[in-house]
Amino acid sequence: MRRRIVMSMLAGVTLLASALFGTGAAAAQAADIPAEFGTDWHDPVTAAPPVDRPHTKSCQVTLADAQFRDFTPYRGTYTPPQGCGDHWSKVVLRLDGKVKGRQYDRLGYLHVGGVEILRTSTPEPSPDGIEWHVEKDVTRYSDTFRSARDVEMLIGNVVDDTYTGVIDVHVTLTFYAGRPAERTPDRVLTLADTPDGTTLTAPRNSERIVAEVYATGSGGGCEEFWYLTVADPASYSCKADHGPYREVQIKVDGRLAGIAAPFPNVWTGGWSDPFLWYVIPAPGAFDVRPIQYDLTPFAGLLDDGRPHRVDVSVVGVPAGQPGWSAPVNVLVWQDAHRAQVTGALTTDDATDIANSSTYTPGAENRVNTQAGHRLTVSGYLDTSHGRVTTTVTRTLADTSVHRWTDGENTDGLDATWTDDETVTVGGHGPARTTDTQRTYTMNGATTIGTDNRLRTVLTLGDRASVTERQDGRRTAWSRLDDTYSGDAAYTINVPRDQRHAVGTSSERYRLYGSDGCYDRALATAQGVLTEDRRRC
Repeated sequence: MRRRIVMSMLAGVTLLASALFGTGAAAAQAADIPAEFGTDWHDPVTAAPPVDRPHTKSCQVTLADAQFRDFTPYRGTYTPPQGCGDHWSKVVLRLDGKVKGRQYDRLGYLHVGGVEILRTSTPEPSPDGIEWHVEKDVTRYSDTFRSARDVEMLIGNVVDDTYTGVIDVHVTLTFYAGRPAERTPDRVLTLADTPDGTTLTAPRNSERIVAEVYATGSGGGCEEFWYLTVADPASYSCKADHGPYREVQIKVDGRLAGIAAPFPNVWTGGWSDPFLWYVIPAPGAFDVRPIQYDLTPFAGLLDDGRPHRVDVSVVGVPAGQPGWSAPVNVLVWQDAHRAQVTGALTTDDATDIANSSTYTPGAENRVNTQAGHRLTVSGYLDTSHGRVTTTVTRTLADTSVHRWTDGENTDGLDATWTDDETVTVGGHGPARTTDTQRTYTMNGATTIGTDNRLRTVLTLGDRASVTERQDGRRTAWSRLDDTYSGDAAYTINVPRDQRHAVGTSSERYRLYGSDGCYDRALATAQGVLTEDRRRC
């Protein structure tokens, strides 16, 4: 499939010679910016904040030292750290990677005891070589880290005479002594494979259950670009029976338990133009965020000590079409004062999925999509601290306009996905409500001119608003706005040294709320970092 898409011109890049990149290198002055991409460029960097680390005693464990040349997984053994206890205030994963030569973007995972603790992708290298790193707070998997476990990691790769990049990674866990600020799950479970499907057997005193699903459309086929698929009779290279609407569902014993909008991940070879991503990857490309589903309303059913079937599926994928991966972890908090908790599911109410995808042919073909879904589930548990009722309402919406010309020499998308969730927990005390509003945006176009110059202009947005209330009064809040913009062009169908590639990119990551403020902006031109500014 030709990887294309996206939109209008970027504004000029602001130069800030005095700004510093995290490694200490100063941002380039205008005179240092080349006229086009060369054989080397700045190492990948993201505006997302590093993981906060406490000032306590720490212990480090190596999880993996591996070189990936093919699809053979790395396998090793994890041993808990010595000298930092068995409860930690924070656990931080760090991946350090390096690669040089020529290579595609590759997807990877890291499992400890079968629990997926990282899903990642890789940057595309320069001939001279690049290095990058990923940090992730994995404190919530502390239960997994308290005993020796098998480790499996894979970044599937192909190395031959053309694609020469061997991916070299070193992964560690750093444990910080002390108690975490928030209670971590008592158990971290995975699903069991049975002849009837995947099952979960929960502890009989589970009082909160959260499933997390690392859902990614990938593999280089059309489902990597699911947001562009169209239904017949539209004349486009990627088809789906009902158009681009995708929804990740989780079911318990066949009953719908959770819905979510997948994040529109873009990997570092995406949208036909790797020059967009050489320095600044798209949001979440190196640390894929899992979808979380609060399954506590189903705890009354799951706490009976029996295995229950749990299924994850992606609505909208054509039958038999590969390309989606959706591994599941289940996080469980237990009632310390009861061996068994009883309860019941009281509400499981979903609307019909609304999905309208209208095709209008012409010199510029057009597909307008309007889709959405709503689910409410509610249940109660009789715990050691009284009856607790949990109600989860989730509302999804997808609005997009896809335009393309014959031959797809112009291919553009303007799309917005919203995923709004309200969780209300009520018992003998004041009711607690958490409202989360997620918005993902994609706006851009790819064009191929008569001179064989391919140009992609693209803006991506990842936004979220979280508000916590108790008895109607706001007790905590946060706002996230992570925006990437890029504009890159090169000559296609010529040797690499004749592409004459140029490109600018920028990212601004803003997170503020009752816990403080973080604001960082990056900009690049022709692979050179031109701005690294912090405002908080």
